[in-house]
Amino acid sequence: MNIKMVDLGGQYLKIKDEIDTSIQHVINTTQFISGAKVKEFAKNLANFHSVNNAITCANGTDALQISFMALDLKPLDEVIVPAFTYVATAEVIALLGLTPVLVDVDWDTFNIDVSKIEEAITPRTKAIVPVHLFGQCANMCEIMRIANKYNLYVIEDNAQSIGAVYTPSGSGYLKESAKSGTIGTIGCTSFFPSKNLGAYGDGGAITTNDDSLAKKLNCIANHGQEVKYHHSMVGCNSRLDTIQAAVLDIKLNYLNDYISSRQKAAQFYLEELKDLEGIELPVTAPYSTHVYHQFTIKVKDGKRDALKAFLAEREIPTMIYYPLPLQDQKAYMSIAKVAGGKDAKDGADLLSNSTNLAKCVLSLPMHTELTEEQLNYICKGIKAFYR
Repeated sequence: MNIKMVDLGGQYLKIKDEIDTSIQHVINTTQFISGAKVKEFAKNLANFHSVNNAITCANGTDALQISFMALDLKPLDEVIVPAFTYVATAEVIALLGLTPVLVDVDWDTFNIDVSKIEEAITPRTKAIVPVHLFGQCANMCEIMRIANKYNLYVIEDNAQSIGAVYTPSGSGYLKESAKSGTIGTIGCTSFFPSKNLGAYGDGGAITTNDDSLAKKLNCIANHGQEVKYHHSMVGCNSRLDTIQAAVLDIKLNYLNDYISSRQKAAQFYLEELKDLEGIELPVTAPYSTHVYHQFTIKVKDGKRDALKAFLAEREIPTMIYYPLPLQDQKAYMSIAKVAGGKDAKDGADLLSNSTNLAKCVLSLPMHTELTEEQLNYICKGIKAFYR
């Protein structure tokens, strides 16, 4: 079957001529840094999101770091993050001398549990980072309500959910649907190759409707300079190179098709596996679409690793995202806090969903090139394990 977790080669072959032509154009112009295609892609990305500004940068982690720098947060300021997420979310907070405060996640959606946020807020709290994990939006209306109540910034970590649409219930902060990464103060995304919109190397971007903030973000990403060799603030060197922008600008035209392909594959899984009692299938929240960066099941009764091994014997790849929540990561046990100011290592009782999810999650192959034959083989393999 030659099943892959991500099939970048197959995806490339479908648009090979367009990609090759676009890359060759950059080579011909030799504008490898800050070429015209970077600005063109940024404009098209902003249009895709229906926002005023998109600022490109070197990767999704840089996007987060630049965002925190632009908001002028001070050492020991606290930033609320979900405990079940990739480490980059907390990493940049710690690097800047800020304090990550961990909040548990919702069992069904994997996103931050909004009912637990307020109890984690202190006078030092300055921001909330909702991570739109695995492909769907966190509950942004409630997050924005809380943020407005306590005068907090909201930095959306949109690395896994580009193109997902949040639809409000009709009351509260939002009145109309909006794409993930466009609702908070700032949205941050990643173009790591395996992402739904993936480059052929590293890349990232920041979105915002605040024109003044956008100017500052752009300045920080460019060594703190608005005019060359004149540095008005401390910045960093974080650029999306022109070849990556050329690739991404082509692929952006296909992003909605890529999303549809992923949703179609997800529906196949959902239908074929719905009667298996040994697993829990992904749940889509009523307020969000799901773009399925990952299709992540929960394996019951401690059988996750056994199922993973069983499928590997049949050449069906799977991945565990993530085997350790942040409170169990050695680097963050004493840096991160939980509600009440306790160190993360002592807050296990407040982060039980994150702890238990790390023990049972298993992500199945999910990409744009999956065939019905491959999907059927995967599902048969899972069913065979439970016979």
